[in-house]
Amino acid sequence: MGRRTFFEEQRRNRRDSLLLAIVVSLFLFALVYAFAYILAPESIIFVLPISLILIPIYAWGSYKYADQIVLSSTNARPAEGNEFIYLNNVAEGLSIAAGIPPPKVYVIDDPEINAFATGKDPGHASIAVTTGALQQLNRQELEGVVSHELSHVRNRDVEFMTYIAVLVGLVSILSHIILRWAWWGGMSGGRRRSRDKGGGSGIEVVVLVLGLVLAILAPIAVYLIQFAISRRREFMADASGAELTRYPEGLASALEKIKNVNLGKMKVDEALSPLFISDPNHTALDKLFATHPPLEERIKRLRQL
Repeated sequence: MGRRTFFEEQRRNRRDSLLLAIVVSLFLFALVYAFAYILAPESIIFVLPISLILIPIYAWGSYKYADQIVLSSTNARPAEGNEFIYLNNVAEGLSIAAGIPPPKVYVIDDPEINAFATGKDPGHASIAVTTGALQQLNRQELEGVVSHELSHVRNRDVEFMTYIAVLVGLVSILSHIILRWAWWGGMSGGRRRSRDKGGGSGIEVVVLVLGLVLAILAPIAVYLIQFAISRRREFMADASGAELTRYPEGLASALEKIKNVNLGKMKVDEALSPLFISDPNHTALDKLFATHPPLEERIKRLRQL
């Protein structure tokens, strides 16, 4: 990746981060309004000012501590001890080649081959590698995987991907709560209140319906935007990772093993899937909400470098 292309990608990542953060925040405001209207319409006048304070605070907290939330959610543990000396040496050597500070290194106890990077900037980054990757990848393949993750750090993908993963998780939670409430009695309770009051206004019904529609569509819309951007970033990280090791076949071979070995049964929240080098969860919706480009296409591109 040329120097000009590298800095262009960094600028585009910052722009995408800001844009998607705004979009997700707007969805959060809309969901909070719908949630308040469905549960307690009389509280709307208080909910909106409070949400204007709390959501920015939550967004700031997500940016500040999202990496720790992600590491904790995946049960990652520090790569300490003699058994992880080589992994730490690989991460340190490749980070020097990438011109970034060495990240903190973690391991995830899982037999699948996978890895991810997280953090708010290159100076505060971490990478995590599964024990399955350490056991099944040879030296060149492991270096290819680590170089891919360090490329996400150097390209500042981690700032965007970690932050948005946490915000997307909150959108999903709020949507789920609204839909559960509607399904298990919220709407019927609302109809009873309307009958007790002599019937609700048409505007109230419209707002209620729009709130439920938003609860259904908000996670889908956010996921589509997130995944579309994530797919492009995976290709970029593959190419810049191969540039770091000067051996594209190492990463290509690792992806081939991932394709042939992984079952897609890692216990990882779906909102965190875009962080990983390969989708950790295989579901029926993978074709619609694919967090990564097809492995076959990534392998093909690497072998053409």
